[in-house]
Amino acid sequence: MPRRSNPVPSYRLHKSSGQARVLIGGQHIYLGVYGSEVSRQRYARLLAKQTATSNSSPSSPQSVVATLDRELTVAALVLRYWEFAETYYVKDGQPTKELVSMREALRPVRRLFGDTEAEQFGPKSLKLVREHMIDQGLSRKVINQRVNRIKRAFKWAVAEELVCPAVLHGLQAVTGLRFGRTAARETEPIRPAPDASVEAVLAFVAPQVAAMIQLQRCTGMRPNEVVAMRPCDIDRSDDVWNYEPASHKNQWRGHVRQIPLGPRAQAIVAPFLDRPQQAYLFSPTEAEAFRNERRRQARRSPMTPSQSTRGPRANPKRAKRAGYDVDSYRRAITYGLARAKRAGVVVEPWHPLQLRHLHATRVRQQFGLEGAQVALGHARADVTQVYAERNFELARKIACQLG
Repeated sequence: MPRRSNPVPSYRLHKSSGQARVLIGGQHIYLGVYGSEVSRQRYARLLAKQTATSNSSPSSPQSVVATLDRELTVAALVLRYWEFAETYYVKDGQPTKELVSMREALRPVRRLFGDTEAEQFGPKSLKLVREHMIDQGLSRKVINQRVNRIKRAFKWAVAEELVCPAVLHGLQAVTGLRFGRTAARETEPIRPAPDASVEAVLAFVAPQVAAMIQLQRCTGMRPNEVVAMRPCDIDRSDDVWNYEPASHKNQWRGHVRQIPLGPRAQAIVAPFLDRPQQAYLFSPTEAEAFRNERRRQARRSPMTPSQSTRGPRANPKRAKRAGYDVDSYRRAITYGLARAKRAGVVVEPWHPLQLRHLHATRVRQQFGLEGAQVALGHARADVTQVYAERNFELARKIACQLG
């Protein structure tokens, strides 16, 4: 039997989202929850519009899709944007944390306004989503970041001609929450790590973690930069070595990140250079071997024959990876702080990013704001202000003499 020249598009299920969809003009249009009355009615309207548009301009399927997308729901828009985001927010073949942040930002939009037509999602709708975030207890800065991500998704939809530009123009009129003028929770600014606590924890962590802590303290590099160090990334042809991370925060902007390693940093790195060029300097496997040896030496009873011949598990639940990531590095520091407290050492809690703030503050005190800017690799000095604490000791001296 010959095929019909203009077959009727089928009402289908999109399994991963649970939505109904229809294929028109080579593009998928999502209708809402599969089997719902709303999706059935929308499907009927789309068929009617397709027939009318095909009769007027049968050779332009793109115009059909453009006409149909005027009834695109917010849930369908989010789904289509997510298909784009999964391919865009990728680095070195892996999804970035921005993809996770985007999911968290779009989740309340889909839950509160999923069945609303995207053209009807305006400033008041965005403000309701923002109020929902406030009720959840999110901080003001996090809420502003998530609102900006929502705007970014609608900006993409405008660029794809899924919604009219007036929708984005209306959303851009919603300004960010201001300090002291909102019920949203405020957070404390990140302070430099307490140097005494940093020094105290070194004795309670593995040598690999201690080396990363000391490197951050004397170079100010980011946590993700110190965990990714490899011999091949370090140029040792000069008196001052140059570490150029293979991947860094502003790589997508075309920036080059270079971290000079002076004598102190070189002495910290040197013991870990005896490995393949592509291998990470700081290995969780080596740290685990160090901890096992330390436990073995601390035993009060001799090992049994079965214990001495016991090898590692063939399929461990959490096998050690080739290198640390930011989360495992932070957990190792937290573990060291807990061990220090159990040993009776007074320490204050801190995390790896505070080491960068500590280095920035020291550099600013000795070399000024410009010195801190180049040491941290910032393009603008106003960004450095966030990291480098002001030298209040100098202000006290000025007050003593002139105030």
